[in-house]
Amino acid sequence: MLEPIINYIVSTVGALGYFGIFIMMFLESSFFPFPSEVVMIPAGYLAYKGEMNIFIAIFSGVAGSLAGALFNYFLAIKYGRAFLVKYGKYFFISEDTILKVEDFFKEHGHISTFSGRLIPAVRQYISFPAGLAKMNLFTFCIYTTLGAAIWVIILTYLGYFIGGNEALIKEYLRYIIIAILICLAALAYFYIKKRKKCKQ
Repeated sequence: MLEPIINYIVSTVGALGYFGIFIMMFLESSFFPFPSEVVMIPAGYLAYKGEMNIFIAIFSGVAGSLAGALFNYFLAIKYGRAFLVKYGKYFFISEDTILKVEDFFKEHGHISTFSGRLIPAVRQYISFPAGLAKMNLFTFCIYTTLGAAIWVIILTYLGYFIGGNEALIKEYLRYIIIAILICLAALAYFYIKKRKKCKQ
């Protein structure tokens, strides 16, 4: 049942090429509900088949992610929080979601633009509080690019090494997300501990 859907997604990514990866990852990184898994995993599979260059696919994915994040960043700077709350509901962004990512940003600081890129449901929206806080643009780009690169590389190589086995992809992706969350929890712990030492 799932095989025709997977084949359609793979053929769509292949037909659109690298620019298609860029556009779809731009959408995924902005506020449009578009999962990166259905872009980068098929791209990795196409690289496995020799129909795509894996490095160009990764570059296209990271570039699209950064472009989408910058779109959200500048949107927040230009129109502010009230605009996001008022019109976000039309793009499946509730006020509660905005409050959660704002709290996440306040708690973890600028590093959250890096760590947030690796957390599902936070990844798409972490650029909003960064824009509202007028975070330094260069720092924002560096952290966003690093976080996006890790996620894109994981998904692409997952598609490359597992190939077309959808069941295995689902199984391994779950473990990868759990491992990432554990690493982020450890990173947050040491980061907070270090900040407390600096304040003493």
